[in-house]
Amino acid sequence: MSTNKIFIMCVAFSIVLSACSNDLFLTHNGNMPSNERISQLKIGDTKEQVVRTLGAPSSVVSFDKNTWIYMSSAIKRVAFMEPKEVSRDILTIEFNNEGKISNIQRLSKADGKEIAVSTDATKSQGHEPGFFEKYFGGVGGYSPFPVVDPRQL
Repeated sequence: MSTNKIFIMCVAFSIVLSACSNDLFLTHNGNMPSNERISQLKIGDTKEQVVRTLGAPSSVVSFDKNTWIYMSSAIKRVAFMEPKEVSRDILTIEFNNEGKISNIQRLSKADGKEIAVSTDATKSQGHEPGFFEKYFGGVGGYSPFPVVDPRQL
């Protein structure tokens, strides 16, 4: 084998190996404040003080507006493989009715639990469409132009 062929094979092999590098597909999501800023918080601080110190939260719990969540995660993606979460960092801040911090909690990926997604289906009450209605029921129902009632003219 000639030296040129060996050199070309080595270059091709190194290109293939560099394409499989894991750190090229590491993405970071969220806005976790630095530990230095988090340590400035104390029980009794107001919502305004928290926003000045940490910035806006990643999420506010919808059924309890007094719980703010700051979170970040790192996800590793390799080609066609399923993405894997490498790390997760969550900070929850709970406020009392006066808008002051009542609890600060820090969680990580190790604190999480795997939840099995159910594949069961719930039957709905009411009309069960037949084959033709299910697949052809919308035929003729689309009109790109608004329908005007002649009595309204």
